[in-house]
Amino acid sequence: MQIADLIKANRERKFFAHYNENPKAYDESLMAKGLEVFQKRLNSNYELPGSPDAEFYGEEVSPYLQTGLGIHYPKLAVDKVIAQAEEGFDAWRKIDAQKRFDILFDSLNRVSERFFEMAYATMHTTGQSFLMSFQASGPHACDRALEVMVSAMDQLGYYPSEVDWVKNMGKFDLVLHKNYKSIPKGVGLIIGCSTFPTWNTVPGLYADLITGNSAIVKPHPKAVYPIAIFVEELQKAFIANGLSPNIVQLASDGSNNPITKTLAEHPSVKLIDYTGGNAFGDYVESLGKTCFTEKAGINSVIIDSCANFNAVAQNIAFSVSLYSGQMCTAPQNIYISENGVTTPEGLISYDDALNGISQAVRALMENPKAAAPTLGAIQNDATISRVEDTIKQHQAQAIQMDIVVKNAEFENARIKGPSIISTTAADTATYMKECFGPLIFVVKTKSFEESLSIVKNSAATHGAITCLAYTTDKQRMDKIEDEMNSVFTPVSFNFTGAAFVNQHAAFSDLHVSGGNPSGNATFTNADFINKRYIWIGNRYML
Repeated sequence: MQIADLIKANRERKFFAHYNENPKAYDESLMAKGLEVFQKRLNSNYELPGSPDAEFYGEEVSPYLQTGLGIHYPKLAVDKVIAQAEEGFDAWRKIDAQKRFDILFDSLNRVSERFFEMAYATMHTTGQSFLMSFQASGPHACDRALEVMVSAMDQLGYYPSEVDWVKNMGKFDLVLHKNYKSIPKGVGLIIGCSTFPTWNTVPGLYADLITGNSAIVKPHPKAVYPIAIFVEELQKAFIANGLSPNIVQLASDGSNNPITKTLAEHPSVKLIDYTGGNAFGDYVESLGKTCFTEKAGINSVIIDSCANFNAVAQNIAFSVSLYSGQMCTAPQNIYISENGVTTPEGLISYDDALNGISQAVRALMENPKAAAPTLGAIQNDATISRVEDTIKQHQAQAIQMDIVVKNAEFENARIKGPSIISTTAADTATYMKECFGPLIFVVKTKSFEESLSIVKNSAATHGAITCLAYTTDKQRMDKIEDEMNSVFTPVSFNFTGAAFVNQHAAFSDLHVSGGNPSGNATFTNADFINKRYIWIGNRYML
């Protein structure tokens, strides 16, 4: 496709995907080859073109096998990483935008040839299911990166590169020749997370690179392999074009000897992209640098009325169970009025609605074909401990599922199905905080109005990336949209069937609004691009 076609697709925001998300669309031999490459990678050094003389370190543990992968990654001193990034920047900033696009697009196509290896790498570092790992870390991540690149080409083309400026002065014309240049800011640092190591990382990475900045990728030490594939293919693309591989670098570290703050505080680092918890995100924002953050929030569901409550319950059950609630878009708090839920068949009481949701979750967990692939595995033990501690604290309010889900392929997989805690609106200490993982709070309110008021205040105070609402009342729908949008939270209405609030599509959905405490940036709007460079205009008298 031509750049103009890609820009058109990006502006229209209709369905568009350059990379096919269906594993069956690829040569059937590639899955076996991907597994073979993954297995050969275990217990070895992951060598990168840009780090020939590095020491190696790794600590990844498979959530499915609960054994170490034994993969070790280049570990460079911070000063060396910075020096190489500055050298890479000096060369890369001089490359014109179209050439940068071509090189970066080449890197994505190189990654696409490793989608199946990427799937196994993601599975055994994050705990995502094979299908989610394939889609999210492969085609979806590449489409997000491409979206960023296309957005940048649109923005970088806003002004003409040069123009003759003529002003009539009466007896003569004043003629000046002017040019307009986008000047990149310098070295960018991209800080990854352990649950979505590529999908959340490549937007910032490719946004830095397409605008002419160099990039240092600092992955979570428990999830390095997937993003290392991107770094490797980027470095190969740079080398193929006669450029330094150190335009992008992998800066791996260990949990016991982290280097993230040292990198973030280094004066040469001008840009920071961060995905993760609020405390460190607040620290990144406090540094006063150009930063783009995605932090935590409390995602809510309002159930007021619906056409088919069983379909609603099934949709919610899947959304809260998908990847065991370890998604930044996963619902956590479900608000139902004590007046019940209005349906064509009559009113469903709060207790019956609560029971309907719990039964839908139970049915999913008891489905031998769907349960394990939906849940995946828990990325680390801390998540399970945190969930179990919360359940113990609220034992009287907890709805016990007593369902043990087993993964037929991985008997040691770290699995925990969703738990539900029923509470009241007044008990804010119980539900008004992020509880990452497979835990749901169903909150009884006095009315629709109270439900909306709490959800709005929650988003404004604690942040929210998504909001799911069910109502057949047009006035209430408009009110929810207006109130939630006023605190910069998008709303998904009446999702059933194959539409799930967790899923955000490249080239269409904006991910994180940047307007509430869940983060200050958006995948992908103009600000996500334009803050990475400065427009400069020069004038020449002819």
